[in-house]
Amino acid sequence: MGVTRAEDVPLGRRVAAFALLMVFEFFYGWSWNTVDVLRPQIREALGLTLTQAGSAYTAQSIGALIGAVVLGQLADHFGRRRTLFVVVVGFSAFAALGTMVTSYPLLLAQRFLLGFFLGAIFPVLIATYMGLFPNHLRGKLASLGQGTYNLSVIALGQAYRIYGEGGDWPTLLWAGAIPSLVLAPLLFVIVPDDRRVRAWGAEEAAPPLAKLPVMDLFGPGLRRTTLLLFLLVGLNFFAYQAFAGWVTTYLKEVKGFDANIAGDVISWQFIGAVIGGFFWGWFADRYGRRLAGIGFFVGALSVVLYLTAFDSPGALRIGGALWGFMITASVAWAPWMSELFPAHLRSTAMSIFNWGRIISMTAPLVTGLIADEFGLAAAMLLSAIGFGLGGVVWLMLPETLNRRRAPGAQALPA
Repeated sequence: MGVTRAEDVPLGRRVAAFALLMVFEFFYGWSWNTVDVLRPQIREALGLTLTQAGSAYTAQSIGALIGAVVLGQLADHFGRRRTLFVVVVGFSAFAALGTMVTSYPLLLAQRFLLGFFLGAIFPVLIATYMGLFPNHLRGKLASLGQGTYNLSVIALGQAYRIYGEGGDWPTLLWAGAIPSLVLAPLLFVIVPDDRRVRAWGAEEAAPPLAKLPVMDLFGPGLRRTTLLLFLLVGLNFFAYQAFAGWVTTYLKEVKGFDANIAGDVISWQFIGAVIGGFFWGWFADRYGRRLAGIGFFVGALSVVLYLTAFDSPGALRIGGALWGFMITASVAWAPWMSELFPAHLRSTAMSIFNWGRIISMTAPLVTGLIADEFGLAAAMLLSAIGFGLGGVVWLMLPETLNRRRAPGAQALPA
């Protein structure tokens, strides 16, 4: 069977494929964030310290880093659709196995293996739909993806209000696992086979991949971009985890709110993020990927206000919504990463998103130690520093919208 262009795939099928991928994006977001939202329940059930509870995120992040690199390269070699099926089945299975964890070592093992498969969502799933549409739509598509992710966390927060207390919280792990496992075979029915469909605007014939495609990212014209992206993503994940990873614990143990109020306050962070995702997707397609970095500077300020100036549930809802709105400027990264590198390296390049976990995996351990010594609010303030530094790095990267890339990179489609 010959190779066809993404431009020639009927719009209806491309839209249906995107819709199915958004279903898996939803359950990815749900399963990933159980490590934070359910942290108080997991900590209580297993009798963990703050540092031990935070280390579950570290284990998940190590797994995501390895999974992104390994599965991202396999996707570029053997096909993204086939790899994505393995990813969905894998994260569904290990999310469900979280209900059977009975000890700290088992928790670390389960979170590592769950992270291994979840880590491939960005480089494989997002690279799949980026290749089906032109670049002037990619920011908007990424905003829909980010919105879907945030809706999953809003839904998880609302479900936490119902199942968070008592012994019903494992239900939330099952809810993220079963639907995605059942729907996984539809990938082969609805999503075009990327081995036979050339990405939108891609050159006629891609050069052969290296045995380790990741090494191509450090070739001439790409090395500086690769390293800056790695640093940017790492600062983002560290800052995000330093705040969001502890916010449930902060609201319950520092502010003294019950699960109902805490879940409601947390959901407002993601309501802001949903709105912000659509705004920043439009902004990135209209004004460029680079200028969206201003969101990180305001996001850093919102962390300081949340922890030092806001006290009541109403004020914390507003502060959380502002934080969510601003940091979702990172929605610009999905099209940006797909444009900064040649199409034949797209999944491998987008695995950089998870390389940043090398930095962020230290966040729970560092913040846990600081929290034990100086209090949780002091530890969470590291988030403001991380977002501020991330904004600086963001502005050091080149713009790609409606421009040609650096030497060695693929020209943007019109």
